Amino acid sequence: MSWLMHGIGNMLVVLVITFGGWYLLADPRVSPFDLYPLPFNAAVFWALLFVVWSGFNLEFFGFDRLRQPLRGVVITASTAVFAVGVTYAFAVGFGHLNADFTASREGDLGYFTAALFVLFAFSTWVLAVVNWSHWPWTDLGLKQPLVGLCEIAFLMLPTVILYAVLGLPAVSRNTPGMPILGLNTLLGWYYSIVVAVVVTGLTMENWPWRKATGRGRIALFSLVGNAGLGGILYFVLLGICKLIIPTATVAELGDAIHQFPAQLGVCWVAWMIAWANAFGNKPTNLSPAVNLAARVAVTLTLGVLTFIAYYWFAAGTLLHEPVIAGDLHGNALGFVDWFALVTLLYVVGFGSYGLPKPADETAAEPKAAPRHAAAQSTH
Repeated sequence: MSWLMHGIGNMLVVLVITFGGWYLLADPRVSPFDLYPLPFNAAVFWALLFVVWSGFNLEFFGFDRLRQPLRGVVITASTAVFAVGVTYAFAVGFGHLNADFTASREGDLGYFTAALFVLFAFSTWVLAVVNWSHWPWTDLGLKQPLVGLCEIAFLMLPTVILYAVLGLPAVSRNTPGMPILGLNTLLGWYYSIVVAVVVTGLTMENWPWRKATGRGRIALFSLVGNAGLGGILYFVLLGICKLIIPTATVAELGDAIHQFPAQLGVCWVAWMIAWANAFGNKPTNLSPAVNLAARVAVTLTLGVLTFIAYYWFAAGTLLHEPVIAGDLHGNALGFVDWFALVTLLYVVGFGSYGLPKPADETAAEPKAAPRHAAAQSTH
């Protein structure tokens, strides 16, 4: 099976599961449950964090001892239990102590207040894998699961600080003073940093940061560089959104337009994840510069096309999401994140179970998400 047909086969399976799961759990018209948009979106965010911790940081330690499809079943079940448990614990448990997190908050905003933590988690724990390649823990001679546990533990404090300083004030009713950034700008700008982490660490195999000498310098340059690149991408993605979205709709959106770099960014990130894991991060047989440029071009193009198809067709017609402005329906940070989660669970967790392997992948080197995620693919 060619790498292209293998990737297309993965996407067909993922799309069937994605839409089927949506209609069952979240669709505001079809689903028997009243979960749209929250707490469904919140649970999806927490589920993605569990996949990052267990699959990226811990490299599926413990799970990797199971054979397929049991491995995929256990990973998926563990992800669901964690996501639902954390969502419930914040909304019902911690919500009694802090009204910002309560499930009864108007507009279900309490669910979002807690799940906003995951936005900052993407930048720290994913960075440690795709840009830092588990530095400094592997340099100290540690093995899994200590490598992953140390990453999760030591990066918890800076992640909480980012959330407390930038995130919580933007959604809290109890935080005195004005937030540093309004919620829309915060989402658009910070998610652009997440895009920078993924595009440099995964799609571009940690270029240009890998040009630095020494793993400590690579970590430092990637940290500073991704923060700067994220700021640039915020304006680039915002410009693309304003070109795509009609002027009248942009005016109707008002300040909410500043959130749209995140809406477009999540479409791009979803395809970078899919391209690396389902399509083998092709091309790999051209010059390094052409390989990296082609991946960026392909994934960005697919991301833009997905953004257009979602907002002007799928969200309103297929997914029955409400209008937000003009002809725009839905919120890509919900459905497209759900698509990304299903992609990770099937392609990575289940190892594309049921599909033949691509022709250029040997039986001795089974596909694994953390390898792709850390830009260590042998392709």
